[in-house]
Amino acid sequence: MAQPTNIFTTFSARGLREDLENVIYDISPTDTPFMTMGGRSDAIAVNHEWQTDALAAAVGTNFHQEGETLTATAATATTRLGNICQISLNTKMVTGTLDAVSKAGRKEEIALQMTKAAKELKRDMETTLIGTNQSSTAMSADSTSRKLGSLSAWVATNVSNGSGGSTPGAGVARTDGTTRTFTETLLKAAILAAFNSGADTKYLMMAPSQKQTFSSFVGVGGASGVSNFNEVSDQRIIGGMDVYVSDFGEMAVVPNRFQRSRDAWLLDPEYYGLAFLRPFTQREVASTADGEQRAIITEYTLVVKNEKALGAVYDLS
Repeated sequence: MAQPTNIFTTFSARGLREDLENVIYDISPTDTPFMTMGGRSDAIAVNHEWQTDALAAAVGTNFHQEGETLTATAATATTRLGNICQISLNTKMVTGTLDAVSKAGRKEEIALQMTKAAKELKRDMETTLIGTNQSSTAMSADSTSRKLGSLSAWVATNVSNGSGGSTPGAGVARTDGTTRTFTETLLKAAILAAFNSGADTKYLMMAPSQKQTFSSFVGVGGASGVSNFNEVSDQRIIGGMDVYVSDFGEMAVVPNRFQRSRDAWLLDPEYYGLAFLRPFTQREVASTADGEQRAIITEYTLVVKNEKALGAVYDLS
């Protein structure tokens, strides 16, 4: 249909105001379940240390004669362990002009950027702790960076390794092995080892792709599986499982976007956490440019209080 003659439209008009919403939409994931569940403590040195101990193996031959001469059994020392504190930071800088002009969705650009910097820093920390295979590394020269030993450098006893995989523990990065499919058999073997070591596993943590594999485990229900159970009464298809009831207790299943997909963890938050030499601190940075620069800094390490309280199924495809 033709337009009337001499009609004035928005295409020809000038001076129209922009229509820009005063909201900024961002769905980037910021949940850090491994850090959130773990405890917090203070460090007072670059090498943060703790001790572990263990009882002698139980025996069934502890019987003696009347009046027998008492002979002391050998005493054992505690084991002293430590992890290096790592510096992590995020720095942002904006020009004076950018902070002066009118903006949508925020008043001060530097405030928005520092809010994002804090979230980005937490994501980096979660990735370092559970998404890398990193050895604890002390500073060897002024030009080197200290690194904490990630979780895979500590959990070494209650584990299932792929072919060629090895777990030295005590802060030393593991050797990744040949990957294999995540199965309930592998998981149950790690849970059994953890129970025999004295662990009380409360959580299973795994990458989203492994969580989907986990939801297909059949449990004791039979070969048909339970992941696609159809609840006719309220018109639902249940395609995921969030609790695993093992022979030794219930475990909540937690997906983690920032961990390695080749690792599935058995966790008890009572026996791991973070130690902070310097807590999260925001500071202004001197600048010779026409702008404002700020940094958010923290210095921290991973504390695995007793790795036998944890477990892992490594080398998953």
